[in-house]
Amino acid sequence: MRSLIIAAALLALGGNAYAGGNAANGKAISEKVCVACHGVDGAKPAGPENPILAGQYDDYIVKALSDYKSGKRANPVMKAFAEQLKKKDIEDLAAWFSSQKSNLHFQR
Repeated sequence: MRSLIIAAALLALGGNAYAGGNAANGKAISEKVCVACHGVDGAKPAGPENPILAGQYDDYIVKALSDYKSGKRANPVMKAFAEQLKKKDIEDLAAWFSSQKSNLHFQR
């Protein structure tokens, strides 16, 4: 029971920090690849068809980009961008966007 409580506490403390990603590297990748459609920090997309990435959960961003890369998610523009990304790049982008403030959910 004690180990279950410890595990739950560790998960709760994890927050949005994606263990595999480096936000600074993600920012650099974002400035080259993502900024035109999703905005500088992912909070102000160029149009309503482009989602807000700032404040999004890191695991969601990893899953979405991985699915675009593999073809599980169908979007020719995103597939073209995602195909160029390595696993580490995806993790870095997830760390960057998840650390940005937005109105997606309550920010503490």
